[in-house]
Amino acid sequence: MKKKKIPLRVCAGCQEQKSKKEMIRIVRTPEGDVEIDKTGKKSGRGVYICQNPECLEKAYEEHRLERSLKTKVSPEIYEELRKDLE
Repeated sequence: MKKKKIPLRVCAGCQEQKSKKEMIRIVRTPEGDVEIDKTGKKSGRGVYICQNPECLEKAYEEHRLERSLKTKVSPEIYEELRKDLE
């Protein structure tokens, strides 16, 4: 029997590799909007973050989401992420 490969992604906060399923994806759509991608299937450039408030704060302080997405990330996105992680 063939073993299924688990897709791994690197967290923008702690830089650790984890399975894609346990992470939150933030995506920059082809139109240039930044959204939280709950399905993980939206098209566009994505960046992943652990479901850990500390990782989010680290990514926020060091502008890692902006750097990965190559665009500005609105404060509303960070607020929504903080709510999701509580």
